[in-house]
Amino acid sequence: MTQRRDIEQQVMTALPSWVNTISQLNREIADRMGVTASDLDCLHVLHQQGPATAAELARAVGLTPGSVSRMIDRLDAAGCITRTDDPEDRRRVLIEASSEGLARIAAYYDGLTARSHADLAEFTLDEMRVLLRFIERSRIAATEELARMRRAQ
Repeated sequence: MTQRRDIEQQVMTALPSWVNTISQLNREIADRMGVTASDLDCLHVLHQQGPATAAELARAVGLTPGSVSRMIDRLDAAGCITRTDDPEDRRRVLIEASSEGLARIAAYYDGLTARSHADLAEFTLDEMRVLLRFIERSRIAATEELARMRRAQ
């Protein structure tokens, strides 16, 4: 059991450094694109979930309505989004990630993506399934903890 605790502790110790490095990378990419790290979070949401209203984006990235309006303006100025009328309700505006904006972001991550593919090539399918399971469970745990903290305010 001691070996398990040791490895578990090593994993828990390594995670904050990994998250911090990714956070720094995201901020560097955001700076180069003329946006903020939160703006990149928004683009990720739009890429994964499709077009959304400003209110939906505010909830998804944890911003106030005023902050999300400024975020949308920055993303628009950077050419990363388009605004279109909602075909089901002309009073609503949908925000959508532009293909140009997504291509610009992808280009910044190309090096990391290539290195990650090379790293994953060294893992067996079973090992990758374990990694994926851990990442998914960690994401769920972090989402639940974020929700708990927000409710406690």
